[in-house]
Amino acid sequence: VEAVHLIADGKAPRIPQPKEGATYEGIQRKENAEISWDQPAAALHNWIRGHDKVPGAWTTIGGQVVTFYGSSLFDASVPAGQELAIKGASRPGLVTKNGLVIFGNDGKMVLVRNLQFEDGKMIPASKYFSADETTALELTEEEKKMAEDIR
Repeated sequence: VEAVHLIADGKAPRIPQPKEGATYEGIQRKENAEISWDQPAAALHNWIRGHDKVPGAWTTIGGQVVTFYGSSLFDASVPAGQELAIKGASRPGLVTKNGLVIFGNDGKMVLVRNLQFEDGKMIPASKYFSADETTALELTEEEKKMAEDIR
């Protein structure tokens, strides 16, 4: 009760918290999450995974900021895929049926499963080169009736 009265009267002591021993890390910002490509694959994976979901590790591909999500270390032979030039990377990535394979400076690989573009659109990394293709939604007769009933 005494403490409440001190606060209400504006007489409570104010002791700043010491910085020594503090463990809180500030909120990560998008501008600080850019991928530095001169690292081994394990460090790239940890960077991407550590920034997954917010703020998202990003790089520039074709002049556009692209954010990487869902990485895993890829320990197999180099898969077949379509090359993708990535700004700052010493070696182009590979768009494969499983996702985007990127290379660390140690020659080892990381598989990235999802990509998000500046406009907010997220796609599976394996669909990077087919991202512009659109498919029309076709409803069955039963679905058309249901849509009409809902309308």
